[in-house]
Amino acid sequence: MLNEQKNMGECMEQDLIGLIESKMSGLSKGQKRIAEYIIANYDKAAYMTASKLGALVDVSESTVVRFANVLGFEGYPELQQAMQAFIRTRLTSFQRVEITNKLIGDAEILDKVLTDDIDKIKHTMSLVDRESFKGAVDKIVRARKIYIIGVRSASSLAGFLNFAFRMIFDNVCFVQTTSGSEIFEQIMDIGENDVMFAISFPRYSKRIIDAVAFARRAGADVVALTDGENSPIAAYANQLLIAQSDMASFVDSLVAPLSIINAIVVAVAKEKGEKLEKRLRQLENIWDDYDVYDKARK
Repeated sequence: MLNEQKNMGECMEQDLIGLIESKMSGLSKGQKRIAEYIIANYDKAAYMTASKLGALVDVSESTVVRFANVLGFEGYPELQQAMQAFIRTRLTSFQRVEITNKLIGDAEILDKVLTDDIDKIKHTMSLVDRESFKGAVDKIVRARKIYIIGVRSASSLAGFLNFAFRMIFDNVCFVQTTSGSEIFEQIMDIGENDVMFAISFPRYSKRIIDAVAFARRAGADVVALTDGENSPIAAYANQLLIAQSDMASFVDSLVAPLSIINAIVVAVAKEKGEKLEKRLRQLENIWDDYDVYDKARK
């Protein structure tokens, strides 16, 4: 089954704690202190510099770097990224708030959040595969039916995409996710020539993983918008769209994923050309007839 879901996202960052424990017997005394601290305090260690972590456990910064190398990482930054990805799937909501408050410190919250969001969009530009993006647009435009699914915080993104696509297409199914059984009742007819646009970010919902697996087994094309190749839905994707989505308190920042969705909508609209123009003119007439929008202010 697609290499067992790419071995469940490489066992969720190779199950970082398990990886550290498996290397324990071969570590030096100083490296063992680092390992023991990370195992007990991975939520704190993930946001420490190498020098700070080393000072905390009384080893040199170079020892921290060598520890990262022993685990198979090129350097400490890669280990730190793995720790941050690891905790995003495991932290409770109140733990997220605690960590975010420490990271922000005394900074101006509005400036900090907006600056971080700008950085996420810039980073996402370097992550998104252009061929996957073009392939997703092509599959969507040609699809017999388009299924859109997003769970929990991602449901807001799915809802926005559904709103936009319904103005472009007449073959859109917005999968409601109030219960697991209802999801499969809504997608039971999915198959070849259909597209499922699936959106999932940590903490990943098992319901969407199951739904995406079902769609792929049925022969549908899967467009996955998620945070990386180790996401549980990435292994099922025909087209993988990666957007950075880091913690912004007890919820994730969804600015970068929304930008990807905006780009998808613009690209699809361009492909539809005159057909979309005709459809929008019809919609404008309906909106006028039923007084949908306020005409007093222009």
